Amino acid sequence: MTDRHTGWFKSSFSANNSSCVEARFAGPRVQLRDSKRRTPGPILEFDRTAWAVFLRSQRG
Repeated sequence: MTDRHTGWFKSSFSANNSSCVEARFAGPRVQLRDSKRRTPGPILEFDRTAWAVFLRSQRG
């Protein structure tokens, strides 16, 4: 589900618990955060090429 105000979303494969990350597309970047520590908390940021490489590495 996407928060339409902030753009943060969880994977549709996420379990219904707090052990996951949320992502959002922010212009040419992709940002990730821990769903348990929304504010304030660290945000990891990747360019879209690095994000695509990461996603390919996770597919088995």
